[in-house]
Formats: sequence, C-alpha cells, structure tokens
Amino acid sequence: MNLAEQVKRAGVVGAGGGGFPTHVKLAAAADTVIANGAECEPLLHKDAAVMEHQAGAMVQGLQLAMAAVGATAGIVGIKEKNHHAVEAVTAACRGTTVRVHLLGDYYPAGDEYDLVHEATGRLIPPGGIPLQVGAVVCNVETFVNIAAAAAGRPVTHKTLTIAGAVRGPVTLTVPLGTSLRECLEAAGGVTVPDPVLCIGGLMMGETTDQLDRPVIKTTGGVIVLPRTHHVVERKLKPPAVQNAIGKSACDQCRYCTELCPRFLLGYAVEPHQVMRSLAFTATGADRWNEWAAMCCACGLCTLYACPEELFPKEACDQSKAELKKAGRKWSGPTTVRPHPMRDGRRVPIRALMQKLHLLAYEHPAPMSERTVAPRRIVLPLKQSAGSPGRAQVRPGERVDAGQLLGDVPEKTIGAPIHAPFAATVDEVTAAHIVLTRN
Repeated sequence: MNLAEQVKRAGVVGAGGGGFPTHVKLAAAADTVIANGAECEPLLHKDAAVMEHQAGAMVQGLQLAMAAVGATAGIVGIKEKNHHAVEAVTAACRGTTVRVHLLGDYYPAGDEYDLVHEATGRLIPPGGIPLQVGAVVCNVETFVNIAAAAAGRPVTHKTLTIAGAVRGPVTLTVPLGTSLRECLEAAGGVTVPDPVLCIGGLMMGETTDQLDRPVIKTTGGVIVLPRTHHVVERKLKPPAVQNAIGKSACDQCRYCTELCPRFLLGYAVEPHQVMRSLAFTATGADRWNEWAAMCCACGLCTLYACPEELFPKEACDQSKAELKKAGRKWSGPTTVRPHPMRDGRRVPIRALMQKLHLLAYEHPAPMSERTVAPRRIVLPLKQSAGSPGRAQVRPGERVDAGQLLGDVPEKTIGAPIHAPFAATVDEVTAAHIVLTRN
C-alpha cells in the first residue's frame, strides 16, 4: 500500500483549517514540499507547539511526503520569533534535505500564495494551486499525522490552542468530538459572563456562542472574547446590516485594496471595487464581483485597513459565493508581478493585535500534557472538504480505539472518521455519531 492510500485510510486532512483530504496531494507530482508553520492568527500557538514538541515526527512526515510526490526539496516555514520551534525543527532537519525558512512576524504569512512565493520565489497562477508551480503545501500538524498514518495510526485526536478570556491559556491535544466547553474548562474556565468563541482565530475563524460544539479535524484553536468586545460586535452584525452600511458609507478610498496581501503580491484582488457591487447590483455586478475571485479571506481589509469600519471582506465572501453559484471563473489578467511597496505595507502582528484590542489577552499558551478525557463525544461525519462520511456502525455496538466509524463513498473526495477510544455507539444519524466511553 502506498503512502497516499495509507493517508487516505487514516483520515488525514489539512489540519490548519482548510481540511482538504491530504491523500489527493500525495498522489500528485511535485519537486518541493512545504510545511506551513507560519501560524499568523493572533493569540494562536498550536503550530509552534507542535513543531517544538513533535519536530521529529513532523520532519519524518515531510520526508515521506517528499518521497511520495518525487520531491527533492523540503522546506519548513516558521516565524523567526518562535525560537524554541526553530531550534527543535532545525535539529530535526540535520542530516536531511529539509531546510528551515524563517518568516517575519506579519499577517497573513500563512496564506499559501504568500508562503510559496517567500519560500521558493514562485508565484502561483491566478486562481491556481501550489501544484501548478511544483509545490505541495501542508500544515505542520498534517505532516505529524502523515507519519502516524504510515505507522498505521489513524487521526483520532486534535491539537488546539485555547486563548483569550480564559484563566490559563493553553495548547492541548484532545480526542476528536470533545466539546469546546470541556476544552475551556481545561484552560481554567472563561473569565467573562457572556463568552463568544472565535473558532479558528479572530481574523478568519467562525464566530459563535455555542460552547458545546465538538472539536473536529480542522479546529486549530479557540479565542474566547466577551460579547461586548468591539470586534465581536462587528462580526455578529447580520449580513444585511453589513451590506447596508457598506452601500451607504463606502467612499472608495482604496485602503482595503492597498493593504490587501494578495493585491500586494500582484493578483487582481480589489476589495474597493467589490464594494461597488453593493450599490450597482442592477448593472455590472458580475464585473465588480470578479475582483473578489482570488481573495484569500484573511480579513485585513475589514478589521484593519478600512478607516470607516466597513465590511469589504464580507462583500468579497458574498461575491465569491455568487460567482461560484453562477459557475464563473477568473477571466481577468493572468500576469502576476509583486507590488513595489509590498514589503513596506505588510501588517505586523503587534500592530494588528493593537488594532483589534487584543493586547490584554497576549499570554503564552504552552503545550500541556493535561489529559482531557470526555465521557461522551459527538463526531460529525463531515470534518473536511468534500463529501460527508457514511456511518459504518450501529447504535449499541461496541467499538475499539482507532476503529473505522464512518467512510466516504467510492470515487468521492472526503475522509473517514475513527474512534478516539473504546466506546459504545449511542446514536447514529446522517450527520454524526455519538460515542460513550466504555
């Protein structure tokens, strides 16, 4: 059995948030494999902790991936400020063909278009993927999971950071299906009366007050903030309100575009033009929408650049959805040339945190060996891009740790789900499986 098949059976997906099934990447051909350890969401430390404590397994997984795709170069992108992670990975790379590439402390260094250019000098074609320039990019935790898959161990646990308004910010490894409420308790509990969770980070994550949501394969971290926090108040505004504000107040100043990382890298992303679609939907909406086609949804335009606190990122999200629904793809310029002011316009993480009123929550979240052992877990059958799994077990059935619970249909993209521990199946639906620990 080749590595791609092992990884497929183990249910390995992108652990950085994207959740794309990793076996698809490993079945391709590339000359370079890149481990994305940039981790630029404020307050999250999961990737740095994984590299510091599991550098050997991460480099092993990267080397296995290199062999699978025929690559001769392996690169680990790490922010220079994460000294312990840099030291651990540098040591693990000795005697291999894998090298460390140090990154600056700016946002969004983890965007794969940006990372591929920084690490290799190559520019991905507009609307393209790293494979088109000979690169495979995966999150550092994904490479740890690749190494485990090669040893016959499926993905059953997830490492995530719990930070923000909690008593003891921490990075933990917990069974998939563990409730976020139990993770918050492991961080000492919340310190605000009406907490709101930013799952995956404040910039690009999902904002919710549902504390009983389960941890899934793409949950990289949770930032807890009070409902009264200014950024939370903005994020919780309904889309119709966001659109109405933008339609009435946008004065086309271009700050959203001039600070857009993709625009500065040379791609035709112009959020200020997308904002026009809010006012001119009767004529030319398709044209304005297309300026959002290559937006990476980093959120800088909404949460940092716009002087009027409008919502250009959300307008881009809406435009991309409309383009997808209409089956429209990018038809504009295909030449990419980085902006001459790109280096000077990068946004330092410190400046971003100050703008977001996060400096009061800036505390370390070290890796903890603390055991989180939930008695009951809820495992969604869809935890990645692609098709949801189909249950392979029935209520009342006893299962062992690592046993297959849900599998995806043949000839579809998705990832199977496995039991994190020995348990009894309590409930099976089309959406999830509930287990109770034996």
